[in-house]
Amino acid sequence: MSTKFFTNEEGRTLIDKIEGVFLHKRIHFLDILVGYFRASGYFRVRPFVQQSGKIRILVGINVDRLVQEAWDKGLQFGANPATSRAQFLAALSADIQASAYSQPVEAGMIGLVDDVASGKVEIRIHPSQTIHAKVYIFREETKHPHGYGAVITGSSNLTDAGLERNMEFNVELRDDHDIDFATETFNRLWDEGVPIGPEHVQEVKRHTFLNDSFTPHELFIKFLAEYFGAAIHYDPSVLEDLPSGFKKLSYQADAVSDGFAKLHRHGGFFLSDVVGLGKTLVATLIAKRFYYTNGFITNHHSSTLFVVPPALVENWEETIRQIDLKNTRIVTTGSLHKIRHPEDYDLVVVDEAHKFRTDTAGMYQELQRICKSPTRRRDELGRAYAKKVILISATPLNNRPSDIANLVYLFQDSKDSTLEKTANLQRFFAPLIKEYDRLKRDPDPAAVRAGVRAIYELIRAHIIQPLTVRRTRQDLWAHPAYRDDLIAQGIVFPDVQTPEKILYRLPPILDDLYDRTIQLLTDPAKGLTYNRYRAIAHLKPEKKARYAQADRISSQLAFIMKTLLVKRLDSSFYAFRKSLERFATATRQMVGMFERGKIYIAPNLPVTEYLSDDREEELISLIAEASETDPTIQICEPGDFDAAFVEGLRRDANILEGLSSAWRDVDGDPKLDEFISRLNRQLFDPKLNSARKLVVFSESAETTDYLVRALANAGFDRTLAVTSANRAEALPVVKANFDARVPTADRADRYDILISTEVLAEGINLHRANIVVNYDTPWNSTRLMQRIGRVNRIGSPHSAIHVFNFFPTSQVEGDIELEKKAKMKLHAFHVAMGEDSQIYSDEEDPETFGLFEKTVKEEVDERLALLMELRAFRQDHPDRFKQIKNLPQRARTGRTQPDIAGSTLAFIRSHRRDAFIHVAADNSQEELTFVEAARRFRAEPTEPAVPLHDRHHAQVQAAVARFHDMLQEDLAREQKVDPKLGPNEKKALQLLSALRQMPVSSEKEQSLLDAAQQAIRVGKFQQLHRDLNKLQKAVKDTPVAPAILLERVIAILTKYPIAPDAPPAPAAPSVEPEPVVAAARLPEIIISESFV
Repeated sequence: MSTKFFTNEEGRTLIDKIEGVFLHKRIHFLDILVGYFRASGYFRVRPFVQQSGKIRILVGINVDRLVQEAWDKGLQFGANPATSRAQFLAALSADIQASAYSQPVEAGMIGLVDDVASGKVEIRIHPSQTIHAKVYIFREETKHPHGYGAVITGSSNLTDAGLERNMEFNVELRDDHDIDFATETFNRLWDEGVPIGPEHVQEVKRHTFLNDSFTPHELFIKFLAEYFGAAIHYDPSVLEDLPSGFKKLSYQADAVSDGFAKLHRHGGFFLSDVVGLGKTLVATLIAKRFYYTNGFITNHHSSTLFVVPPALVENWEETIRQIDLKNTRIVTTGSLHKIRHPEDYDLVVVDEAHKFRTDTAGMYQELQRICKSPTRRRDELGRAYAKKVILISATPLNNRPSDIANLVYLFQDSKDSTLEKTANLQRFFAPLIKEYDRLKRDPDPAAVRAGVRAIYELIRAHIIQPLTVRRTRQDLWAHPAYRDDLIAQGIVFPDVQTPEKILYRLPPILDDLYDRTIQLLTDPAKGLTYNRYRAIAHLKPEKKARYAQADRISSQLAFIMKTLLVKRLDSSFYAFRKSLERFATATRQMVGMFERGKIYIAPNLPVTEYLSDDREEELISLIAEASETDPTIQICEPGDFDAAFVEGLRRDANILEGLSSAWRDVDGDPKLDEFISRLNRQLFDPKLNSARKLVVFSESAETTDYLVRALANAGFDRTLAVTSANRAEALPVVKANFDARVPTADRADRYDILISTEVLAEGINLHRANIVVNYDTPWNSTRLMQRIGRVNRIGSPHSAIHVFNFFPTSQVEGDIELEKKAKMKLHAFHVAMGEDSQIYSDEEDPETFGLFEKTVKEEVDERLALLMELRAFRQDHPDRFKQIKNLPQRARTGRTQPDIAGSTLAFIRSHRRDAFIHVAADNSQEELTFVEAARRFRAEPTEPAVPLHDRHHAQVQAAVARFHDMLQEDLAREQKVDPKLGPNEKKALQLLSALRQMPVSSEKEQSLLDAAQQAIRVGKFQQLHRDLNKLQKAVKDTPVAPAILLERVIAILTKYPIAPDAPPAPAAPSVEPEPVVAAARLPEIIISESFV
């Protein structure tokens, strides 16, 4: 049926009709009257505009809104041309900013600007009445009676959708009377319209991304301003209620603000300012802010649980009291089992969090259950809020990848994290842990160094940076805002001098014994087998089967003993002799058991916990005690062991007897002699040590006791020794004599020398002293920095910190040969310490973590440096900063960078996350971290912009598509957690699923089984699936009734906070506004740069 109507269907679209009119007539005049005009739709009609002589576009505006605004102000609406023009131009700008990011659309919009500038197109807006009509009038240059034009009217606006995509209702009229009437009406309305001149559309172009004059440096500043958001503003209010005696330091205010934001975004974070910068104070201030501003809908004041080492309890109590933080409880690291109701706490603060790095340890499992237990507070939907967690550790990267993962799992689910680039933490860490373990076996030091560095760079970029608040002294001193604040308040950090070597020379006979001892302690072919601690590994199969991982446990125990002996030899000859004699006695006792025909074997012991706490000797003692007290001990006969066991025992007994005898004959102590000599001529030199205070560290309590007696005999009787045995009663004396924060009236000067084991290496102020002597070697950079940190603290009155390290060497001539021999001995120690000592340090040679020429390095926080750079720019150029900050979204520029020519970098955002996506010339895409993107976006103010390359739009579209896919993956993850489960997790899920189907299970039990399955899928608890699989293994050989199995499973599940009556925890309430982005424009292009 023939009709003049068309609906944009079946090939009969408005754009087709317009094309047909221009095809069959010589159109000179084109008049368009529409209610809505979209610059983004202009590209569709511009080819026809080019064929016309004159185009007029008349646009209606939203008068209803202007009338309402007038009424709201008590005014009567009048058609104000300036207001009408401003509204139209704002709408036009918004349309440009929201348009499809494509070259044809952009070319059309720029074409509109050019056509208005040339006079070919005129635009007016009609403010006096709301125009709903849509009329397109086509006329030839000369009127004639044979059809000189056409009129199309109906529902289509001049938009891309109205021209083609929407279902519209339009009609085409060709009668001359219709054309005349339409033209006459249009002319009348046109005369009433407000002109939009070339200067107006040029202004629109200048304020939108069509502006082609943005410079690379402007976009770099825009990039930083968009990323940092509110963090740009320093907020001193967080320190307003500090009590007298505390200095209000700007870096601490920033740390509080940054930590508080991370607490809400990720549910937890690492507070890792280097030792001596006030982590205790910052954590307490964050807790106080959370106490008042926690986002709970009931305005509840939060409760905070502090988990701290016993040695630091008093320090925390004092800080909490001074800051006046309410609703707190302090529990020591070994007393977590006393927390009966973890739901009572809303925030958990864990000091020295690195002590909880092993997920198989009971302490870790207790802490994870506390941290993952929801609070009592509920949101408006009745869901319990998740806890917030602050982990305090000065060295989060000085751990194995698995250790770091375990710490993160205290506040993140391993398969469902809040991190933008690493939603599945388990998948991220798994290959890094595997590679780390491979590197431990790699004999090539250079390969180890490179491999470990690569692993930690990945962890730093993806895990540590987004989850960590960290400032180093170098950070603070590098940025004028922090440095000037510190200087103004009279705080100057001491300069940590290059560590100095104290080489003690071993006479030839002693030197030979020393080297021979090292070889016998560490060479399994010629030296000790440590079979005293390998008993279960040498059992015959039928007996050995009783012990899970018998070989691993035996190797671990033997390694502990070897390490202990090596450390004691390094510590002092006195301590070594004592340890050697105990080991010889223990070995003789084991040989004696063989001779008597009964050998007592202890079952599995808590090796990991004792190792983590550096309680090696207690662990060895526990083995001996267990043989008498543990009822589960296995009593074996000589025939239960392989022949190599007793052979190794007897060989060890002979070696140990020979070594003990040789060391008993050593009556001199070159190390002690050198120490006493240095005390007289160097360590108390007023030029170095004006305060006459000295702090000496040793890992061995026997060494500290030995030194106190020896120094007293040498006339140094003002010496105080502190070990774990006397720490509590000695602490007040230590503070009075060595803590510079103690008021002058309360100070004492009874002691000049403080000799301590590691019990004073953390959390204690000793900064009346400025000299640290490491009498024995701190075997990783963490321990060394902790020791130095006791004297390198805020408020130190000293200008320099001096560190002295003892090393043995041979009696040779010349400093070079002395040092060479010392390094050879240190290397032998280093190898003896095992695989991980090489991994922990940045280089195979221990000098790189501060034992020899180099000082201990503090890394600079590049993210902080960028924030401070932005703040400085705002301070120096406030007007320019405001102008750049308000640059339109989608701003872009071209840059000359041959190494990445043909590529594009885009900063894209949604309400959920930011992303920085680099699209290479081959169209491959890579998501960069913020710091990586900053390095690419960085530009000097003088760098000129260059034209965009031809693939710019396609590459930005590819980046947006990649980002959209990432968002869809995130949404899918929320609905269905990553199905790639490990075999142990699948095994546990199969058990729970089978029990779920059993008729003996109640509805409540089924709900608990469902909740447990979900907890395993998201990786909430590292131990849950292990406990279930352990149960399955136990009942495999001894089957039980289904009801009994269910009962045992329910007993395991009730130990975990996964009760089905507790609704899932909601996302952390955000008490600070997030950037609002219109849904219609998601994902949003913030800026982009193309490189030529």
